[in-house]
Amino acid sequence: MRALTVLPGEPGSLAVTDVPEPEPGENDLLVDGLAVGVCGTDREIAAGEYGFAPPGHDRLVIGHESLGRVRDAPFGSGFSPGDFVVGVVRRPDPVPCEACAHGEFDMCRNGRYTERGIKELHGFASRVWTVEADYAVTLDPRLAEVGVLMEPATIVAKAWDQIEKVGGRAWFEPRKVLVTGAGPIGLLAALLGVQRGLDVHVLDRVTEGPKPGLVADLGAAYHHDGLENAVGGTEPDVVIEATGASELVLGAMANNAAYGIVCLTGVSSAGRHVTVDAGGLNRDIVLENDAIIGSVNAGLGHYEDAARALARADLDWLGRLVSRRVPLEGFEDAFTPRPDDVKVAITLND
Repeated sequence: MRALTVLPGEPGSLAVTDVPEPEPGENDLLVDGLAVGVCGTDREIAAGEYGFAPPGHDRLVIGHESLGRVRDAPFGSGFSPGDFVVGVVRRPDPVPCEACAHGEFDMCRNGRYTERGIKELHGFASRVWTVEADYAVTLDPRLAEVGVLMEPATIVAKAWDQIEKVGGRAWFEPRKVLVTGAGPIGLLAALLGVQRGLDVHVLDRVTEGPKPGLVADLGAAYHHDGLENAVGGTEPDVVIEATGASELVLGAMANNAAYGIVCLTGVSSAGRHVTVDAGGLNRDIVLENDAIIGSVNAGLGHYEDAARALARADLDWLGRLVSRRVPLEGFEDAFTPRPDDVKVAITLND
C-alpha cells in the first residue's frame, strides 16, 4: 500500500513508500483514504523540525487533516460502509493525566499524549487507514468534497468554545471580532464568528488573490493596511490571532476592548525579538480585566461542533478554500507554497 512517509528529524526524507495495509482491531473502522490536507505542521515535519515515529518504526506516515470513506465497520459501532469520516488527531496519554482521565485529552497536562501523523502514531496519508470507532466522526455527505477542512475547523471550534467559557465569567455579549490572518484557520474562525451574528473583521497583508473575496463573501470586512486601521475607532471585544507573527500577537493584546479576550491559535517561531512596553501592556491587561488564552488541538466535542458549523456553511464558499488538489505521487507540489494557496489537499485514491 502506498503512503506518504517521513523519517522524523531528517529534512528531505518525505517520500511515497510502500507500507503494510493496516489490520483493523476489534473496534476499528477500516477506511479508504480519500484526501488529506497539508498545513504548517506537516511542512515542519517534512523539514525535520518536528515529528516522532511510532515505537519500533523508522518512518512516520504523516497527515492529520483526514477524509475517508468507511469500507468496513464493527457491528454496533454506529458506522456503516460508505460513511464519510474523519479521524480525531490526538489520543490521551497512557498514564493518564487528570485532563486525559476526564476525556479532555486536548488539554493534556503532562505532554505524553500521542497524535496521528505527528507524534508516535501513523497518520492518514495512506490509501487505507484504520481508526477506533470512538475516535471517528461522521461527516455530512454534502461535505465530501471539502472534508479536509474538518480538522482545521475543529481548531477554531475549540477556540470559540474557550472564548465563550472565559467570557462567561461575567456578563459577556461581544459584538466586534478581529481575526488576524486569512489562512484556513483565520477564514474558518471568521466563518464561525459570522455564524454567531458578530461584526467580523479580518486582517491579512495580501491585496490580491482569493482571500479578500472570501472574506467579503462571508459578509465580513477585509483589511490589509495594518492593525490600527483594522481596529478602527472601535476596539474588538474578541481577537483571534491566527498568524503567530510576534508583532501581531503583541498588537492583539494591546488593541482590544476592556474585558476583551485574545485567543492565540498561531504558533510563533522562537528566537524573534520584538521591543515592547511590557509594563504598559501588563497595566492595560490588568486594569481592563483582559484575558489572553492559547488554544491548540481539539476534543471530541469540538469535532462535532465543527461538523455542524461546516454543514451550515455555504458549500461553494467552502469549496473555494480548498484551492489546490494534488495526487499522492505528486506530493512535492503540495509542499511547495504558491501565492494564491489557501488550503492544499492531497488526493489519495485515483
